Amino acid sequence: MSGALPHFWSQPFRYIRWSAREKPAYFYSCVIAALGPVFLTVVPPVRKYFGDVNPAPIPVTYPIPTGPRKQLTGFDDDTEEA
Repeated sequence: MSGALPHFWSQPFRYIRWSAREKPAYFYSCVIAALGPVFLTVVPPVRKYFGDVNPAPIPVTYPIPTGPRKQLTGFDDDTEEA
């Protein structure tokens, strides 16, 4: 059976056609992986052209207010009910 399979280095286009028919998952995953570096160079200028901007970073801490704290009234727990 190994004689019927096309070998990549001897006939690359025939091997690509064969792998697209016989093993499409492997073939298309390799195609998508090969397009990755192209997308890294093409997508950012296209996003900028269409006006898409990166969102502001999500805050990781709660901002501490400056100045004295307000004294709350009406929520006292000083009285104990038994």
